[in-house]
Amino acid sequence: MKTKELVIMALFVGIGAALHILIPGIGAGGMKPDFSLLMMFLAIILFPDKKNVILLGLATGIISGLTTGVPGGFFPNIIDKFISAFAFYGLFLLVKKNRSIISNAVLTAIGTIISGTIFLASAFLIIRLDGAFMLMFTTIVLPTALLNTIAIVIVYPIVAKIMERSKMTFA
Repeated sequence: MKTKELVIMALFVGIGAALHILIPGIGAGGMKPDFSLLMMFLAIILFPDKKNVILLGLATGIISGLTTGVPGGFFPNIIDKFISAFAFYGLFLLVKKNRSIISNAVLTAIGTIISGTIFLASAFLIIRLDGAFMLMFTTIVLPTALLNTIAIVIVYPIVAKIMERSKMTFA
């Protein structure tokens, strides 16, 4: 792990945390669209390494857990981000040779849906979250997947160009 990579990943986690705090809660239980997830996915796209994925999953999970609006959502966030980071990484490795902005967008949508499903399932089991799973899935997870997909299409080319100009190499 290079120091430059760690610094950039820390910036992504910090930006994700700031967005997570600033975005207002919606739906049942004050759940929020999770843009920290978007930044975690972006960091995995730029620095696809198992050690980085472990670090990003844990750091993003802990920080998201600390800033969540869902009472008792700390552990569901850690579980969700850690598993989602590896699921996204695995999917990323499957399409690594055919990488494009479209594949990144599709992976982000799938990763967000996986994350939301894991979060809701673990929240229902751990904190006995009240409400209908499908209602929360359709009103929170799917719109968040759409927002994250649009955001990655906008953000990834900008970040990739900055990385290229700064001579920061990435996979």
